[in-house]
Amino acid sequence: MQKVKQPFFIKGFAKINWVIVICVITLAIFGIVMIYSASSYNAEKNFGDSFYFVNKQIIGFVLGLGAMIFCYFFNYQLLQKFMYPALILGLLVLGLVLIPGVGVELYGAKRWISIFGVSFQASEIAKFCFIIFASAYMAKYKDKMSHFFGALPVLIVGTIMCVLIMLEPNMSITICMGVLMLTLLLIGGMRIKHFGLMATPLVAVVPVLILAEPYRMQRLMAFLDPWANPQGEGFQLIQSLYALGNGGFFGVGLFHSRQKYSFLPFSESDFIFSIIGEELGFIGCVLLIAVFLTLIIVGYKIAVRSKDRLGCYLAVGITTILAVQVLLNIAVVTGAVPPTGLPLPLISAGGTSLVVFMAGMGVLLNIYKQSEMDSFAVENARTNPTFLPFLKKGINR
Repeated sequence: MQKVKQPFFIKGFAKINWVIVICVITLAIFGIVMIYSASSYNAEKNFGDSFYFVNKQIIGFVLGLGAMIFCYFFNYQLLQKFMYPALILGLLVLGLVLIPGVGVELYGAKRWISIFGVSFQASEIAKFCFIIFASAYMAKYKDKMSHFFGALPVLIVGTIMCVLIMLEPNMSITICMGVLMLTLLLIGGMRIKHFGLMATPLVAVVPVLILAEPYRMQRLMAFLDPWANPQGEGFQLIQSLYALGNGGFFGVGLFHSRQKYSFLPFSESDFIFSIIGEELGFIGCVLLIAVFLTLIIVGYKIAVRSKDRLGCYLAVGITTILAVQVLLNIAVVTGAVPPTGLPLPLISAGGTSLVVFMAGMGVLLNIYKQSEMDSFAVENARTNPTFLPFLKKGINR
């Protein structure tokens, strides 16, 4: 059978999943508003500009919107060809962040790369590089994934990335990467016994990592009893709970947070959900979670309905990393799990995170678009014989 050449772009606006578009843009714009509310005081105090963080986020939003539109038209099937470049890029950025002079250290961690004055977070890029590599590999070698050694390359690459992220150190993103890797391996066809064989040591290594660094043990103790050290490790969690408690059912009102006045550290980034809870209350938090949940459900539905394995794996990977980060961030700020630094996707201040997540949403839109076009072609071929030549030419199974 002659192989059909894949087009670089899939043209047309006919098949757009408006639920994704509306949810993503709503979350991003809402994030900009909340970043201004959470950061205006500290930004004016520390940088002399109350819009310091907002301006950066707006730039990220514009770039992210462009990336989402590009990925909507870009044929995701061509990502199969970028399997190894994505792998190299992901490992490269994670390696560069550890090089003195290239990696930027803030608050005792090297998580950012600065090139010609432009900074970006390496792990945010590496996560999506891993999704591309793992999805493309599993789609290409689908018959080998049920064998342990067939799945080994995905496991090795994922483990190496986890180790490099852990060296920054960044335990929260390491956990996200570990969950992402195991999820992709499971849907990729790995046998349950092999999955259990690999998942067990990965779970067992978590307490070892906690004990390996004194600050992680201190955070664990602060989680168990934040009032034991209210001015030290327990301070941030206590202030976060104050914010959520102060918000009550309906909140104190937009822009009227008290905790943002230098009481709650990282109020514009990792702990922005606390400010949302304080200003908009329980109702605001539920509505925000509902939007995220809608986006996650739609993402998994796109994975189920995708026309090929590559689209399915990409959709699962993108949706899973979104779901894990949302769940973990909210769990941290509400005191359900020990404190760890992790942004709330599409909401928290951070241009790199915003751009890559919006690009990921663009890939989801493209997968949906091609699946709908495929379904349309099949249905018309059944009802209209003259449509059959188009079907044979345009669809590559």
